[in-house]
Amino acid sequence: MSIVKINVLAVPAEQREVLEQRFASRAGAVEGSDGFEWFELLRPLEGTDQYLVYTRWRSEEDFQNWMNGSMKAAHQGTAGGEGGERPKPAASGSTLWSFEVVQQASPK
Repeated sequence: MSIVKINVLAVPAEQREVLEQRFASRAGAVEGSDGFEWFELLRPLEGTDQYLVYTRWRSEEDFQNWMNGSMKAAHQGTAGGEGGERPKPAASGSTLWSFEVVQQASPK
């Protein structure tokens, strides 16, 4: 079955809009990747500053290929601002969680 990667991003309140705009502007960056199945950016509603970036992949190998290829190139190509400097990260920290899908259900 598939694997799920959840990137947990600590985002200060004043950076939330910046983070969401950056994800909105990346639309299509992962969707064409081999083995990609799903993406969601989850905004916290209460009690935490942590956003969850949910991606689902056919295999660990597909995820690693994306990490070492398209994702790396996309992050290196985000230069902006004066002198071509990369913008300051919106998140103050991140943690990557990995899961294997062992059961799933969908609406009937």
